Amino acid sequence: MKKLLNLTALALLAFSALAHAEEVRVMTSGGFTAAYKILGPKFAAATGNTLDTQLGPSMGKAPEAIPNRLARGEHADVVIMVGYALDELIKQGKVDPASRVELADSRIGLVVREGTPKPDISNVEALKKTLLDAQSVAYSDSASGVYIEQQLFKKLGIEDQLKPKAKMIAKIPVGSVVATGDYQLGFQQVSELLPVPGVSFVSKIPESVQSVTRFAAGIPVGAQHPAEAKALLAYLAAPAAQADVQATGLDSVKR
Repeated sequence: MKKLLNLTALALLAFSALAHAEEVRVMTSGGFTAAYKILGPKFAAATGNTLDTQLGPSMGKAPEAIPNRLARGEHADVVIMVGYALDELIKQGKVDPASRVELADSRIGLVVREGTPKPDISNVEALKKTLLDAQSVAYSDSASGVYIEQQLFKKLGIEDQLKPKAKMIAKIPVGSVVATGDYQLGFQQVSELLPVPGVSFVSKIPESVQSVTRFAAGIPVGAQHPAEAKALLAYLAAPAAQADVQATGLDSVKR
């Protein structure tokens, strides 16, 4: 299977390199962005195509959110986003279902301000105690934050205690408000925490209360450059890309 994926990716890249170079418009959400920033330039160098990249969350009310961009009629050749949000766009007829490609799994982690002690979250009881002892807690407005707000605190039985001191942070990286000292603890997908300066990564939350977010990609219906888009998706999912994917804090999809 891996050999087939490699051959498919190489064939698509060869086709793209021989064709007239195009500008591929990509909309990508936070969790896969760090990996995309590494792999995207490599794809461009290999094919001669250029990438016009727009950043935005996979869901929510923000105007930058990928579904809202598409609803306004903004053009995209590729969308990279949380899998279930992509599935919704497929159901709406906005993304070609045959184009869906699995990219990576993302887990939630914790950061604290650089130079401060790292708390223990090695098991569920330790995580619960750390949250109860914290003065303030921040989490994202995307998939990981929705899980934390709606499910994790309930699973731990501390929803009422956390309400006064926990807040969903919109639009900006959670790590940035921890780095400034505005919040003591910051939870977000690991791949979105690691690039933020001024914070120290503690660890992923325990697997028994973890929420794994699948990132996937697809080609919107009416894409202007579908062949180049298909080549990019094959490149991002290829075995050769997995070292870069894992270096950003993501987990490779088992194929």
